[in-house]
Amino acid sequence: LLNINVGGKLFQIAYKVVARYPITRLGKLALYTDPMKKLQLCDDYSVQKNEYFFDRDPSIFHYIFHFYRSGVLWIMDEMCPSNFVEEIEYWGIHLKYSQRCCRILFEEKQDELSEYLKIQKELEAELEPLDSAEQFEGKFLGRFRQMIWNLIENPYSSVPAKIIAVMSSFFVLISIVGMTLSTVEEMKHKTWKMWMEQLEMICAIFFTSEYLMRLISSSSFKNFLRAAFNAVDLVAILPFYIQILFENLDEADTLYHEELHKVENVSKLGKVLKLIKLMRIFRILKLARHSTGLRAFGFTMRQCYQQVCCLFLFIAMGVFTFSALMHSVEHDVPGTNFTSIPYAWWWAAVSLSTVGYGDTVPDTVLGRIVAFACISFGIILNGMPISILYNKFSDYYAKLKAHE
Repeated sequence: LLNINVGGKLFQIAYKVVARYPITRLGKLALYTDPMKKLQLCDDYSVQKNEYFFDRDPSIFHYIFHFYRSGVLWIMDEMCPSNFVEEIEYWGIHLKYSQRCCRILFEEKQDELSEYLKIQKELEAELEPLDSAEQFEGKFLGRFRQMIWNLIENPYSSVPAKIIAVMSSFFVLISIVGMTLSTVEEMKHKTWKMWMEQLEMICAIFFTSEYLMRLISSSSFKNFLRAAFNAVDLVAILPFYIQILFENLDEADTLYHEELHKVENVSKLGKVLKLIKLMRIFRILKLARHSTGLRAFGFTMRQCYQQVCCLFLFIAMGVFTFSALMHSVEHDVPGTNFTSIPYAWWWAAVSLSTVGYGDTVPDTVLGRIVAFACISFGIILNGMPISILYNKFSDYYAKLKAHE
């Protein structure tokens, strides 16, 4: 008999039984004749007891011991997959010796654990500060830059940092409100327009100062420029300066074209200027810097991109299918809006989304049956992936709050 002590528990098994598996650790122990090679396979050896000692988990070795006697590796649900895999790799036993049903369930559990650990790591990275205190050591004005960085980047570091974070969110909201009011007809008078321009200038100065303070105090310019939130900050302030540049070009171009009596070409710069002004709406993304909910939403979209793409694929299939069906049953009706399949796409899209504007409706009985099928498919379609997305969002939001 081969005497084995695993973590303080004694096991005895016949040499000829373990020798049937020569590539395993105990199989090698039974087949080797060189004492030095045997000692390399175990942690200790007692000459008096003729006992080989292994400093491993005895509870899992019960399943290893059963494997040598029966030839089947059993896997229990309560086992930790990582610990079990580590143990069987140590003993040199492959997972293929287990039953197929156990192996499938174990691999699924192992994949779930790996996915869970991956998400946990990414969640921690989501809240991990861009620059830690150690990264400022030895740098030029390290303590001062760290103080400025915490003041701007870490709202939980001090009361002034919290105030600056609140001010940043306040200026974002003021900027968005100002941009919205600037499109109102009553606000386009000279007095209101001047006030709006001054408000926009104040917001732009604050955002620029905030961005420059982050840039100057950062310990690594490369990491700073690669960060997503800093790219959002840059997008938030660039439209203001591009607008000033285009307005100056617009004035010079207008004078030039007035002399040549070709003022109609000036409108090209005006269209570009409107597009630049519209880019200011991206400032609302700055709120994500201090909003756990927005971070959780963005993290959910990144983690569930496959489900989101699948949802859009189903919507596209439904739009093409039901628009073709509706056109085939309604195109002969006088005065119908379903004159072609592309014209029916809008009706199919709003019906699948269960919004149903009612601007385009079928007139025939067959058309209403198709519409009912389209709406029913939309209800089922919206119910499946959206519930998954919501559950994951709730889970990620709770975990982000816990990490904070």
